[in-house]
This record gives sequence, structure tokens and C-alpha cells, in this order.
Amino acid sequence: MFTKYGHIGHLLHSPAFEILLKLITHVRTTKNQDDPDMLQLQRHLSSSKKVAGIHKLYKPTIVSHPTAFLILSSLQLFDQPLNPTKKMELPVGLQFDEASPEWFSKADNAWQLTAATLVGMQSVPGLIILYGSIVKKKWAVNSAFMALYAFAAVLVCWVGWGYQMSFGTELFSFLGRPNVALDGKYLLTRAFGGKLPNATMIYFQFVFAAITLILIAGALLGRMNFHAWMLFVPLWVTFSYPITAYSIWNPNGWLASKGLIDYSGGYVIHLASGVAGFTAAYWVGPRATVDKERFPPNNILLMLAGAGLLWMGWSGFNGGDPYNVSMDASLAVLNTHVCTATSLLTWLVLDIIFFGKPSVIGATQGMITGLVCITPAAGVVQGWAAIIMGMMSGSIPWYTMMILHKQIKLLKHVDDTMAVFHTHAVAGSLGGILTGFFSSPKLCRLFYLVDNWQHYIGLAYGIHDHRIMAGLKQMGIQLLGIVFVVVVNVVITSLICLLLRLIVPLRMTEDDLKIGDDAVHGEEAYALWGDGEKFNGSKHNSVYGMEDFAVPSKA
Repeated sequence: MFTKYGHIGHLLHSPAFEILLKLITHVRTTKNQDDPDMLQLQRHLSSSKKVAGIHKLYKPTIVSHPTAFLILSSLQLFDQPLNPTKKMELPVGLQFDEASPEWFSKADNAWQLTAATLVGMQSVPGLIILYGSIVKKKWAVNSAFMALYAFAAVLVCWVGWGYQMSFGTELFSFLGRPNVALDGKYLLTRAFGGKLPNATMIYFQFVFAAITLILIAGALLGRMNFHAWMLFVPLWVTFSYPITAYSIWNPNGWLASKGLIDYSGGYVIHLASGVAGFTAAYWVGPRATVDKERFPPNNILLMLAGAGLLWMGWSGFNGGDPYNVSMDASLAVLNTHVCTATSLLTWLVLDIIFFGKPSVIGATQGMITGLVCITPAAGVVQGWAAIIMGMMSGSIPWYTMMILHKQIKLLKHVDDTMAVFHTHAVAGSLGGILTGFFSSPKLCRLFYLVDNWQHYIGLAYGIHDHRIMAGLKQMGIQLLGIVFVVVVNVVITSLICLLLRLIVPLRMTEDDLKIGDDAVHGEEAYALWGDGEKFNGSKHNSVYGMEDFAVPSKA
């Protein structure tokens, strides 16, 4: 409303309101007496609240009031600065200096580093523990090490060229110019978003890139040649990830410009990893027949520990994406946990209804689909919408995994070890579509903090506010983003795999597949005899659900 004094609008309901009104009313300086903005502000304030006894206000009263004095200084109502009775200074810890310039927020930076570390802990040790325990005993070391290697390799690529390709200077509308991100001057300048230095933003974005590769590994556990994996990781983080990250998350990206809503990676991370993992699994080939038919987890309790780290780490995953300590970050964290809990319970109930037993592995899958589904919408939907999304993320991926997976030829043909296609590609797409339906314009305003926030509107609100065409447009953009991410990852992942198999076999040899960790790494996870024999009588040993196996005779 006010071109010059709009920055004090938020004080209208503060304790300083009354003294501010008195102050403006009693301004008698030539400098601002006829200022139209000041007169407009005065009329607005006067119409908002009646104040009595204005004639009793004197300059000493104003000067002695800290908030009013700061307002006086910011509005520059007097030709000569006032001399307060007590010098106003920020606390020592908040004062600006060379290490904390005016654009820098210590609170935002502290939370951003914390959030990044929480996301990093989802991978190391979260997914390391989860992968190492949910697989057959002979693959525990290999599965965990694939995750650890990816985390380290991505970081080197990220600071070398990946970050600049994802968030740096534009090369194309879908890709940034490759460049290093290690120069001290660059690291300490302000990042593209938030009141943060580039060093913090690079670290924060790195842990997202790293977990994407680790999620891809979930589709390849138990058979991919480790040397091929060592080459796959840097190639994919160089040629695939930056395209989707720049297009969707970089303010100059073409999908970002169109208004695609992806709060924290439903598209960039989960849909991309689900599609890329499924594609890579197609080219690598299946596990050994004996492993594909029977793949019991070696330690369900440790699997739950890894799953717990993944769930709790999502507070940083979604809570860190506003790039500041805000109400929207709080909303994103709460919505994340509400949706996840609802999804887990929905999946659990379906398992009980159709299979008669509450599956721990099934509950873990439901937890993951809930986390994935809410990710693109975390801070832009209401709590009731998060519950609905949780119900849908606990049922639709359950249906595709338990029912459609056994009916569709392509899904049956591709050996996706951790069902990444269902838990990430399906759940991520579902989350993106539901974001286009449930996103609230007012919450989008809190997240994006831009002037043209009105065009971010879910179809449900478009119908309610008689802006149905705007809502349909948002749905169209969300669907366009899904198509783009799918095409990019199918094509580039396929090209990488085709190139790699000219250099090194993508799949282990049959002898290595038979032995496992000891053949590949010369190490084993447990100094125990046997490989799951005690589970021979179990009916519940498939990541895809309940499959009956004959119990060997004791005779």
C-alpha cells in the first residue's frame, strides 16, 4: 500500500502502534510535512485506531521508548537525529561485523546447517543401516557400501562442478554453467536464496544430491558391479541431476519460471531417483534367481533403526527449504510427520485386511511413501490436506506394489530390489499432482515471498475462489514437470548405462552373485553360519508383499 513506509505495516498491532500514531500526528518538520506517503500512512493509521491525549506526547517520551526511537530513525522524520537518553545497540552476539555482514542471518544460517546435517544423517548412517539390514546377509556389506561411496563421490563432484551446474550462472534454460565452487570469496558471498552464504547453500544442496544417488542404489542392490557403480555415480550427478535441479529449483529454470511447485524435492529427488533407479535396474539385469525369489532381511531391528533416522531426518529435509527460520518451515515439518504417520497406518491396515498380518517391512514402505508424497507440498498445504495425502500415499503405492506389479509385464520383468519405482516414482508423482490440487495461495506466499504469489494456486482453491482456470493451469504445470523428469531420467540414465557397459560389466559375475560380500569386498557383515535358513518357514519375506514358499521337510 505504501511505497516508502510499507516496511512498518507489520507493526500495526504491536505495542509500539499507539506511540507511532502519536509520533506521526505531531510531526512538524518541513522535511516530511507534505509527504503524500506519510499523509496516506497517517490517514490509514488514524482510521485503524483512535488515540486520545495526543497533545500530551512530548519528544522526551518518544526518545525514551526504544521501539519508537528505532521507528523514528528508520522513517527519518527529523532533520537532525535524535539523541536517546540511552544509546541503542544490538546485543553483542547480533552485531554486524566482517564475519556477519548485514545481509547475513545467524539464526537462519544455524538452522540451515542443522537441517542439512539432518538430511545428511538420513544417508549416513540412515540409509546405510537400512540398506545393510533389509537385504540378505550375504549382501549387507555391499549394499551399505554402495550408499557410503555415493555420499563421498557426490560431494567431490558437487563442489567441483555440480553445484554451479544446478544453481549457478545460466548456460541453458535447463542447465547452469560448469564451474568450481571452492573459491573462498565465492563461498562467503550471499547465496541465491535466503540470508545465507554460498558455503551453507552448497552444503545444504549437496546432501539432497547425495541422497538421490543413494535412493537409486536401492533399485540395484544385490547384483550391480561395484566398479560400474563407482563410474555411474559421478556420471549421473553430472549429466542428469543438474538438469532437473536447475529447471525446477533454480529461479531462472524454465519450469520454475512457469510456476511449478516442488517444495523440497518430490520431482528433483524422488521422482527422478525412482525413474532412474528403475531404468538402471532394467539395464543392469536381475539378481540371481535364488536371491530374487528369496531375499529375507538379515536384521529387521536395525532396519527399523535406519528407517527411524530417515523419518526424523525429514524434519530437515522439508523444514530447511524455506531457507529461513519461518512459520512456513514449522508448518512443513508438522505436515511431514502428519502425512507420514497417516500413510504408515493406512499401509498397515491394508496389509492386515488383505494378508492377515501386520508387516514391519510393509509399515516401513508406507512410512517412506508418506515422506515422499508430502515432500513437494510440505509447506504449501493445510494440515487436513496432509492427512488426505497420507491416506492416498499409503494406499495407491500399496496397490501398484502389491497388485499391479504382479500384473504388468514390464514391472515384473525389471528387478527393482527396494521397490524404488513404487515408493519414490509413484509416490513422488502422486505428491506432485496432489500439490497441484491442494496448494494454498496464502501458504505459497509465505514460502516463495514474491509479489506474484497469486498464480500459485491449487485446483481446489481455484474452484473455491472462482479461479478454476488458474487452478487447472497449475495442475497442467505439475503434470508437465512429471513428464519432463521422467523423460530426462529415462533417456540420460539409459545412455549412461549403455556407455558404461562398453567399459565394465554392469552386473556381477554368476560366481560373485552366488558368494556375495566375501567375493566382492573380501569382507562379511556377520561372523555367523548360514544365510537366513531359520526363515525358511516364513511367508513374509518379499519387499513386494506376501508370497508363499514351500517349507522344507524336517525328515
